[in-house]
Amino acid sequence: MLKHVPNALTILRFILIPVILYFIFTGNYLLGFVFFTISGITDILDGGLARKYHLISTFGKLMDPLADKLTQISVLATLVITNIIPIWILIIVILKELVMIIGASFLYGKDVVVYSKWYGKLATVLFYVAIVLSLIIKQFELTGLLAHLDLLFYCIALMATVFSLVMYIKCLYQNGFIDKSDLKKEKQEVVIKKKKKEKN
Repeated sequence: MLKHVPNALTILRFILIPVILYFIFTGNYLLGFVFFTISGITDILDGGLARKYHLISTFGKLMDPLADKLTQISVLATLVITNIIPIWILIIVILKELVMIIGASFLYGKDVVVYSKWYGKLATVLFYVAIVLSLIIKQFELTGLLAHLDLLFYCIALMATVFSLVMYIKCLYQNGFIDKSDLKKEKQEVVIKKKKKEKN
């Protein structure tokens, strides 16, 4: 029975997405905050249970990060639409995810394992904190310096996001997740093709 709990928590996070968005769109930021927090707690429980009881599954490996990213991006998009945060925050996050998708496509079919690092988790936590602050600020209509506290955390989260992206790319190459011999072969093939074209 326990083996299904992590996957059930992942599915629950997908279900919570429209609930969170509904409350933000309707201006009930407190309930949006509550359900967003529940989503974050299920994420922690999901990963904790899977690692502690060795319940890591293929479904979990694929769906867990997808649930995280979908929750994060959809909530950020909603905050942009409702004029709570500026659009450039969302654009940077989407660009980063596109780069990660391109990287995943490059590694598809290769015998590699790309696992999360502390800096990737740090960026996710910072975004959670920033989003929670946005909802609290809006709900209680905070003013002064407190009204811009969320923007500070968004900036820190974005810096952590860019840093994590750079570090993942560096780690992939230096630690052999990207087969350097394959890269050399690809370069050689390009050179050979160019020479053939020149001869023709």
